[in-house]
Amino acid sequence: MSQCAILVVDDEPNNFDVIEALLSGQDYQLHYSASGSVAMAALETLQPDLILLDVMMPRMDGIEVCQCIKAMPQWESVPIIMITALTSKHDLARCLNVGADDFISKPVNGSELIARVRSMLRIRQQHQQLAAFNARLEATVQQRTAELYQMVYQDALTQLPSRTALLQQLAKQQQLAKQSAAAKSAADKAPPILLYLDCDEFKLVNTSFGYAVTDRLLIAIADRLQRLVQPGDMLGRLGEDEFCFLIQSITTENQLNEFLQAILQQFELPFTVANCEIFITVCIGVALDDQSDRPPEALLQDADTAMYQAKLRGKGSYQIFDRQMHQVMFERLTLENNLQRALELQEFELYYQPIVHMQSQALAGFEALVRWSRHGQELIAPEEFIPCMEATGLIVPVGLMILEQACHQLHQWHQQGFAELTVSVNLSGRQIGSPTLLADIERILARTEINPTKLKLEITESAVMDNAEMAIELTQTLRARGIEISIDDFGTGYSSLGYLHRFPVDNLKIDRSFVTQFQSMTQKYCVVEMIVTLSKQLGLAVIVEGIETAEQFAWLQKLDCEFGQGYLFSKPLAAKEIERRYLQPHH
Repeated sequence: MSQCAILVVDDEPNNFDVIEALLSGQDYQLHYSASGSVAMAALETLQPDLILLDVMMPRMDGIEVCQCIKAMPQWESVPIIMITALTSKHDLARCLNVGADDFISKPVNGSELIARVRSMLRIRQQHQQLAAFNARLEATVQQRTAELYQMVYQDALTQLPSRTALLQQLAKQQQLAKQSAAAKSAADKAPPILLYLDCDEFKLVNTSFGYAVTDRLLIAIADRLQRLVQPGDMLGRLGEDEFCFLIQSITTENQLNEFLQAILQQFELPFTVANCEIFITVCIGVALDDQSDRPPEALLQDADTAMYQAKLRGKGSYQIFDRQMHQVMFERLTLENNLQRALELQEFELYYQPIVHMQSQALAGFEALVRWSRHGQELIAPEEFIPCMEATGLIVPVGLMILEQACHQLHQWHQQGFAELTVSVNLSGRQIGSPTLLADIERILARTEINPTKLKLEITESAVMDNAEMAIELTQTLRARGIEISIDDFGTGYSSLGYLHRFPVDNLKIDRSFVTQFQSMTQKYCVVEMIVTLSKQLGLAVIVEGIETAEQFAWLQKLDCEFGQGYLFSKPLAAKEIERRYLQPHH
C-alpha cells in the first residue's frame, strides 16, 4: 500500500518543520505549501489524503482556504484538520461550519497530532473504500440494467425485438396514426398492421432434430424474414416458433397480399441447418388497426386469433381477422370447458345402432356411438362436439370411456344369452397416437371380461394414412388378441389401396356418402362395386353404412355385401331400447 500523502499549509516554514518532526516515525509523505493559493494550485499534483491547515495566514486565511477546497467536488471528501491558536468556541465553530473535519490547538502536541492524523486517515480510507464499492455497485447496476433491457426488449436467440419491444413500438405507431388522422395532414400515417406467424408442426421438427438444431433453424428463419423488413417496419420474435411483423409501409390491399405471398415464398426452399435440409411452412394471422382506441395487446390478440383460424385451413395459410372470430373463439373455449365438465359429470352416453347380415337381415351386432346428454336433458349429436374433442385431445379419455362402456354392455348382453353379438367402437387418430393405448385396451378387456373376438375396432382411413407404420404395428398387435379391425369411411379423401395388403384388416366399411349417391348419381355405382370386388379379392368383409331406402338395400344385397346399418333398419338407440326391441329372452 502506498504512503499516505499529507499536505501541510502554513505561512511559517518552522511550523512545518515541527509537524515533520512529530510525524517522522509514521511513514507519511509530507508536502508543504506556504499559502492557501499555492496549496489549492498543487492539489492535482500532490493528491493529498489529508490536509493540515493553519488558520491564521495573510491574504487568504485558513477559513477561506477550507471553504474553497470543500466547495470543489473532487476534494470535498479529503479530511482537513485546522491548526489554530484560537481557542474560543466561536472560532472553532467557524472552522467546523466551513467544512473542517477536526482541529488541533497550538502549540501542537505530538501524541494528539498522531492520534488525530490516524483517525482522519482511517476515515479517508473508509471513504475511499465506500467510493470504490459505490463505483463497483454502480457499474453492476448499469450492467444489470443493460442485461435486463436486453432480456425485456430483445430476443436472446435471434436478436430480434421482443414481444414487449414490439408492443411498445405498436403503441407509438398507433399514436402517430391517430395524430395524423386528427390533423388530416398530407403526410398521413397509415394505421399499423400486424402479421402473426407460427411455424407448422414445429414440435415435430424439435423432437426429430433436437434443440440445438432447431435453435439454428429459428435463427435462419429470422434471417430470411428480415430480408422483407422495410424502413419503419419491425420484425419481432414472440415465442418459441412465433414471429410478428409490425408494418407501417403497406397502405393498400394489393400491397398486403403481395407481402403475404412474399413471406410464404421465403419458406418454399428448405433451410440448410447442421448439414440437414429442413422444410417448414408457416401460417399467418393478419390484424388491421381500425383506430378505435384499442390497446396494442388487443390488436396482437386479434392477429393471434386470425393465425389460429389460418392453421385450421391447413399449412401455409393466412387469415385476416374479423370481429366474428372473437365470438367463434369464445364459443370454442366455452365448448372445451363444457366438454371437460361433461366428462367429469359423466354426461356422455352410448347409443347403439344395429348392424345386420345383408342377406338374412339377422342381427349381427351394434356400433357404439357417443351422445352428449347435457345437464341430463338436451341430447347433442357427435358432429357438434367430436371435432373439438379431437383438437383438444379430450377424445383420448372420452374414447376410453366409450370403449369401456361398450365392452361392459356387450358383456351383459352375452350373459343374457346373446353370445354371438359384436360391438364396433371407433378409435380416433389421437387415440392411435397415444402411447398407452394398448395397455388401456388390455386393462378394459380384463375389467369387462368380454370375448375379444366379439370386439371390432374401427379406424378411419385418414388415421391409417397419417402414420401407416404405427397403424400397421398397432393393428397386428390387436388382431393377435383376436380383436377385429375395420377401416372406416373407406375411399373418402385418401387412397390406402397400396397399404391394404400389409394391414391385418378384417372389414372395409363403405362410407354413407357412396350410398346416398345411389339415388342421384347412378354413374358412381362403380365406386362401390370396385370396393366390394377389392374386398372379396383380399378376403375382407364389407360393412355398408347409411342405408336408408329399400332400393339401396336391394342394390347392396345384389352386390353381395355382408353387413349393413342405417335408418332403414334402426336409428341409434339407448341400451334399454335395444333390449326392448331386439334382445328379448327366447321362450
